[in-house]
Amino acid sequence: MKPINTFTVSPYIPEKLNRLREIAYNLWWSWNADARELFRRLDMDIWEETRHNPVLVLGRVDQETLNARAKDESYMFLFNKVLEKFDYSMNKVPWYNRENKYNHNLNIAYFSMEYGITESLAVYSGGLGVLSADHLKSSSELGIPLHAVGLSYQYGYFQQTLNVDDWQEEKHPINDFYNMPLSVVKDKKNKELLVEVEFPGRKVYARIWLVNVGRIRLYLLDTNIPENNEQDRKITSELYGGDTETRIQQELILGIGGVRVLKMVGTPLCICHMNEGHSAFSGLERIRNLVSSNGLTFYEALEVIKASSIFTTHTPVEAGIDFFSPELIRKYFSDYCREVKIDIDELLALGRKDPDASSEFFSMAVLAINLSYKANAVSKLHQKVAQEMWKSLWPEALTCEIPIISVTNGIHHGSWVSQEMSDLFDRYLGPYWQVEPADSTLWKKVEKIPDVELWRTHERRRERLVAFARNRLIEQYRNLGKPPSDISRVNSVLNTEALTIGFARRFATYKRANLIFSDPDRLAKILTNKNRPIQIVIAGKAHPKDEEGKKLIREILKLSHEEPFYQSIAFLENYDMNTARYLVQGCDLWLNNPRRGLEACGTSGMKAAVNGALNFSTYDGWWDEICQPGIGWSIGKRETYEDLEYWDKQDASTLYNILENEIIPTFFDRDTDGLPRRWISMMKSSMKEICPIFNTNRMLIDYTANLYYPAAVRMTSMRDNDFAASKELAAWKEKMREHWDSIRFLKIDTGSMDGLSVKSTLNIRAEIYLDVIQPEDIEIQIYYGKLDFHGDIIDGVLLPMSFISREESNKFIYEGTISNWESGLNGYTIRVIPHHPALGHPFEDGLVHWFED
Repeated sequence: MKPINTFTVSPYIPEKLNRLREIAYNLWWSWNADARELFRRLDMDIWEETRHNPVLVLGRVDQETLNARAKDESYMFLFNKVLEKFDYSMNKVPWYNRENKYNHNLNIAYFSMEYGITESLAVYSGGLGVLSADHLKSSSELGIPLHAVGLSYQYGYFQQTLNVDDWQEEKHPINDFYNMPLSVVKDKKNKELLVEVEFPGRKVYARIWLVNVGRIRLYLLDTNIPENNEQDRKITSELYGGDTETRIQQELILGIGGVRVLKMVGTPLCICHMNEGHSAFSGLERIRNLVSSNGLTFYEALEVIKASSIFTTHTPVEAGIDFFSPELIRKYFSDYCREVKIDIDELLALGRKDPDASSEFFSMAVLAINLSYKANAVSKLHQKVAQEMWKSLWPEALTCEIPIISVTNGIHHGSWVSQEMSDLFDRYLGPYWQVEPADSTLWKKVEKIPDVELWRTHERRRERLVAFARNRLIEQYRNLGKPPSDISRVNSVLNTEALTIGFARRFATYKRANLIFSDPDRLAKILTNKNRPIQIVIAGKAHPKDEEGKKLIREILKLSHEEPFYQSIAFLENYDMNTARYLVQGCDLWLNNPRRGLEACGTSGMKAAVNGALNFSTYDGWWDEICQPGIGWSIGKRETYEDLEYWDKQDASTLYNILENEIIPTFFDRDTDGLPRRWISMMKSSMKEICPIFNTNRMLIDYTANLYYPAAVRMTSMRDNDFAASKELAAWKEKMREHWDSIRFLKIDTGSMDGLSVKSTLNIRAEIYLDVIQPEDIEIQIYYGKLDFHGDIIDGVLLPMSFISREESNKFIYEGTISNWESGLNGYTIRVIPHHPALGHPFEDGLVHWFED
């Protein structure tokens, strides 16, 4: 039955507690333990039932309880303490304002498909969302001027249930946004603001929800409103749900709608940061605005937008990228192309590796790269993987020159460290470890923590994990209708004193969740040793369409039910942020064993490390940058194999050997006080090495220094003097593209190459034909070095040649001298690359001309 009118009913909060609502609606509470305690102490059961949702707690707690808390001196003391912290956090002078060198009219628009801020705001699926949320939290703490945009999903991401056959099933509970920590954005007349996006033959409207994340404002777009038809209301229904057309519709709302929302709320847009390619249509909308408002051509506007756009890629495989058919792009962008006065094929070329391949699908990642000044991978190893992956966009550039840099991910410590460990840090590191987490001198104070205190603190968290796991298993068994005898048996599952191994992540096959289970007989001997008890707590979801991932879950579950394993293997259903916290805070050893090169970064091991767990990982992602003796253990030797079965067997054997011969003996080597001194020493070393580097405050400082600020400076230069630099650069690029193929090497002269030694020099003279291109438009380089067995130059050196003279109107002489040889078989070649002071990098248009016989 449809209502005549709708209205929102709010709880009555006593005057003394009036600011509870303000705290509830700012997700600052998600990383402040005292703030969470305020709501937990209103009603502990409701706090758990609502999945830690303070807005819903305030709506469900009875009036008598609220009145009682207003008269409770202990509660009011905590309340005032939280207000003092909150006000200080919101009003202090942050890092960004102290670093005056970055105040260049900087304002960042951050776009992401998902945000994992807290489990009660279920608009995330996994690592990408959690990283996006930590990005916002650290931006708030550092005072970085950033606004964020995403989508609000009615069903969020699925909740996992495991049926009696150990098969994953998916449920989609509805998000009640009116009882969540967000609010509808309204205009000055208190009327709801709606953003509109043109679709073929119609307009689609979206409500705008505001989420306060400390100082940061996050806008979430929601199409489930009466102004849309029934089908369009479902666009933002489900994260990563629906078919390909639903996906392009979501990304139109995110990218185009997101840019319009920021304009509607009066946010000056300076730098656009696209976190993955989902939001790449934002660049096209910004181009449209410049064409319509400033009279620029599409390609002149493109230069402005490229100067002010950042793209972060998180995936090391193309399967993780959105592709759309040419027909779908034509359907949704034909009107756009007419408006900005380009042909649809010109737009399609921006999303293709080969711009001339008419049947090639349109890649959102390629579009994002082509619309960006800088692109970055999320670890140093991922940078190398990404450069190989995207080399076809710049086929004539050297792999090491592919313009993708790295900014290694981090975590927001306050969101992931346990309260017990946080209290310990406060006592021995001082109060600034959360404010300045990248300060290595602070983390060196970990050595001051008495071994017994660190160990007892960690043991308490292990006990909490065991209790949590048992409760979750009991709940799982009851939901499955298991008999009382099976449910009572859960009370003996896991051991509070056992070496506890944690594994929790998405169940993609490359992550190899079953690696430690690959030899059940050997594993049984490890787990059933009564003198050295070992146990494994595991959690994770498979994508609803990933049958192989679901099979892995079933395989592990069936093994966990068998007699040698049921007390020491626990698979926790419906992995979410709350479960993740219990795991990373309570495990002794964090297991991570993806195939090398397939985990872009990974952050769960960082979360475990700040809580005192040691890492046991393959050389992949972030661990490849920091792994060293004394802070954890590594699987393998950075080798890779084409035979995946052989690769898995090798790594499994290594895993078991290290576990049996190094990890278990270290953990159970106890002194007369019952303390594992060697293990505790490794815990401290791990914290000292990992925590000051792998945190999002360091990450955001890197983004500001290396991407945001340089882009802001470049963007300003492109807009100055009525966009003069953008217009000139667009015209210059058009000239270079038109005449590039006319460049020819006419003659190469080399001095004598007889009897060369490592101290010799070699003079090279090149005569080159440039047609209408001028010497100032190019740079000529010698590339030289040792040859491999294929006859190719490897790890060569680039050396610029000097312009000597003009022989005729379009013939020019260049010279260069090679020195610093290595002994052995060497070689050299020559190339021409574009040169212009306004280029972001010389390979923007892929123009490189190598010498050919």
